[in-house]
Amino acid sequence: MFVRWTLQIIVGLAFIAAATAKLAGAPPMVAIFDQIGIGQWFRYVTAVVELAGGILLLWPNRSVYGAALLTCTMVGALITHFTLIGGNAVPAAVLLLLSVALLWLNRAQLKPAA
Repeated sequence: MFVRWTLQIIVGLAFIAAATAKLAGAPPMVAIFDQIGIGQWFRYVTAVVELAGGILLLWPNRSVYGAALLTCTMVGALITHFTLIGGNAVPAAVLLLLSVALLWLNRAQLKPAA
């Protein structure tokens, strides 16, 4: 349980930090979303999704939903790296693996109460 919570806190804060950078208009984030080519509105949507997922990871009994949301987001990020923007996909891959691990570790939250 200690490892799970520690991992949730670290990953949750990482996504909250990434969302904050996107919302603040950090130049690297603006540049990445320019490369994607569908507009800066998508940076805001991505930031809100990452912020929600990061917060859900820190919310007891809701962390599985945050992990699921962030897993889907990071699959999209990897696809985007491989098909549109190139660059170093390792951070996205690591966050995907951590999100999948948290999804698995919190899977009991998906079972109906008996």
